[in-house]
Amino acid sequence: MTTERAATGAMIGLALGDALGFPTEFNDVPSILAKTGPWREMSLPRPAIVTDDTQMTLALARGIRTAAERGPVDPLRMARPVREEFVDWYHSPENNRAPGRTCLTACGLLDSPDRDWRDASQIGSKGCGANMRVVPVGLVPGWTEEERAGAAQLQSALTHGHPTALAASDLTARAVHLLAEGTEVTGLVGRLRSYALENRTRYHERWLGDLWMRTASDASPESFMARGWDDCLGVLDRLTAALRSPSPETDPCLATGDGWIAEEALATALHCFLLFPDEPLTALRRAACTRGDSDSIACLAGAFAGAHLGADVWPREWEGRIEYRDELLAFGALWDA
Repeated sequence: MTTERAATGAMIGLALGDALGFPTEFNDVPSILAKTGPWREMSLPRPAIVTDDTQMTLALARGIRTAAERGPVDPLRMARPVREEFVDWYHSPENNRAPGRTCLTACGLLDSPDRDWRDASQIGSKGCGANMRVVPVGLVPGWTEEERAGAAQLQSALTHGHPTALAASDLTARAVHLLAEGTEVTGLVGRLRSYALENRTRYHERWLGDLWMRTASDASPESFMARGWDDCLGVLDRLTAALRSPSPETDPCLATGDGWIAEEALATALHCFLLFPDEPLTALRRAACTRGDSDSIACLAGAFAGAHLGADVWPREWEGRIEYRDELLAFGALWDA
């Protein structure tokens, strides 16, 4: 059964997690606890300021909306407005939230309109900037599986061209979509693993063009993509092992990684969500109280929880204070409709 108002729940959850994790990023767990007290009692900061994770999610959402207004989604129709939104973010005075170096470098190159976006893509980077912003791709209604996968990988490739960044972005959008469609959480990791295996050697040439040829280490597009999916399969195995013996009081990063790279951001966010699938605030707090990239881990955990449980799970007092609230709610309403 499809989750009621899943898109609104996911977008608000993403921003709440981002704001909760912003003050704890770059801190180890003892330092976080010294600042916040018990992690299960963490409060949303005042003001509830978000990071580049939410800003770039909204940039992608605006690009997708513009593309949809022009007709059925396709690579050219999507790449142009998303590229423009990323460049606008790059120049924005609000782009002062410790953005990642890869995003800044790539967006600076994308600012040259005559440059093919593949020549701007940072082919060696699989940073979590690839998939911390991909949630809208999992929420847009009506897309085929090929369109959703292609769009997820394309938006990653505009900045992060590493095959693991592409695969992890695809898999993150897939997780959001499955949860919004009502997939049982007990079967989620298995379904993601099956999806990774099915797509292990699939290269979306229609969406990516000759991106794979920018690296000298792969003999074919199939071997290029296999590298990325194998990284994702490896971290999903670590996640499965961690969930067999759940330890809610232990930093999830110890089992599934610190989240600075794309596949670990996905796995550790899923780890936090699946420890508390029916306790969304506890999942957010656990994600924010981690030694790694806490804002990105918490924003994805919030998106998963919101897609699974819907918009009404978030406290009104928290929702009412989140930065960019009106725009987040507008996109949620658009896609929920």
